[in-house]
Amino acid sequence: MGQYILAIDQGTTSSRSIIFAADGTITAIAQQEFSQKYPQDGWVEHDPEEIWESVTATMKNVFEKCAVSPSDIASIGITNQRETTLVWNKGTGKPIYPAIVWQDRRTSAKCRELNDDDSLVSYITDTTGLLLDPYFSATKLAWILDNVEGAREQAEAGELLFGTVDSFLIWRLTGGQSHKTDATNASRTMLFDINKQCWDERLLDTFNIPKSMLPEVMDCADEFGTIDASIIGNPVPIQGVAGDQQAALVGQACFEKGMAKSTYGTGCFMILNTGDTPLQSKNRLLTTVGYRLNGKTTYALEGSIFMAGATVQWLRDGLKLIDDAAESEALAQRARQDNGVFLVPAFTGLGAPYWDPDARGAILGLTRDTGISEIVAAGLQSVCYQTKDLQKAMESDGARPTNIRVDGGMSRNDWVMGFLSDILGAEVERPEITETTALGAAFLAGLQNGLFSSIDTLTDCWKSDSVFTPRLSKDERDQAYEGWKNAVARIRCS
Repeated sequence: MGQYILAIDQGTTSSRSIIFAADGTITAIAQQEFSQKYPQDGWVEHDPEEIWESVTATMKNVFEKCAVSPSDIASIGITNQRETTLVWNKGTGKPIYPAIVWQDRRTSAKCRELNDDDSLVSYITDTTGLLLDPYFSATKLAWILDNVEGAREQAEAGELLFGTVDSFLIWRLTGGQSHKTDATNASRTMLFDINKQCWDERLLDTFNIPKSMLPEVMDCADEFGTIDASIIGNPVPIQGVAGDQQAALVGQACFEKGMAKSTYGTGCFMILNTGDTPLQSKNRLLTTVGYRLNGKTTYALEGSIFMAGATVQWLRDGLKLIDDAAESEALAQRARQDNGVFLVPAFTGLGAPYWDPDARGAILGLTRDTGISEIVAAGLQSVCYQTKDLQKAMESDGARPTNIRVDGGMSRNDWVMGFLSDILGAEVERPEITETTALGAAFLAGLQNGLFSSIDTLTDCWKSDSVFTPRLSKDERDQAYEGWKNAVARIRCS
């Protein structure tokens, strides 16, 4: 029997395949970026075929980077960008429209219209834990059915399937034999009752979604099907699936109530484990499924930020202030302190706790002394300030995190993590393995396969690398954060 796990990490800007050993250490990584499409203001799309090709390419390439062979793989775990919506033909497996990405805001007007119905808004929050917002899959799916010629008729005839990226990959990897998702991804569609753990009939009726399109909802560690042998040369079971942020919660071993993780990828997502009780936020945070194991649901409170690493990508590709993201740390270190420059990266609106789809980005506080270093530093700081927004909202909900663990690409930037600790006024802990999203998928697959005996075993695999402690005084921290709040207020009023 194989002793390795292959984790597929299908993200917003790239796909990766990572081979993990049975002790949770990384053996090899293969990565491939794919294109981002912006057909209109606020629209964000991906080519599903390009996603598929990037996934299969990395699944094959990762074996070229190590001595592990496909026959050594015991299990496969999948983690994915959440809320991104795909619809494909059940017979051909071909998508009928590009994937509508989680960042996409095309259904803002529809959401504003529906938000006038107070009873519906309350029902959505009580049932799904979410806010009525374009971020989630329901209005994206309805838009495809209403705007792609013939889609509604095909869906009613049972010819079309819907899924988030995990379901699409499972369908393709198993040769169309398995149409499944897990409870975490289902909980992000705005169609799933997180209390009863099932698709909700009233919401399906509200958004006019045929139930026949929907995947079967499984535990996070479960049997999702077996990949076709032609893909890597060996049939391997898919036994772990979770949306990227919940996968990171598992990968960070945040199994105790009060533990929190903050992931810095394309966006930033802070999730707090609230145990077996869904805690409804009074500050526009999201109640969601943290993970579901052996039929038992653990809930979480989440704050979602749309632009984190994507802000650095914009500084690189849009403004061309840097050639590589790694340059940002050295530039930020050269920036003048207390320069008063704030970059609010509301390129596709603002996420939690504002949920303002119409806000747009701005750089404020520019003077003749402002240079590239100050602008780059402001971009990095914006990620930390937005995390502070989430921390304040969680505190107001009576759920202050007892432990903050960070991961994702930006967590490797010591300057950012130092400022994050400063502005939060809290210790920030970075693990030895920062690929915790993929690690979480591997943990889940290993649990189902038996390579890991329990979540206690997963906790033992987690190791700390660095701890960042606050250096700013409370007055300095409060003054800096007040400047950020003023900057946000100005762009929301414009």
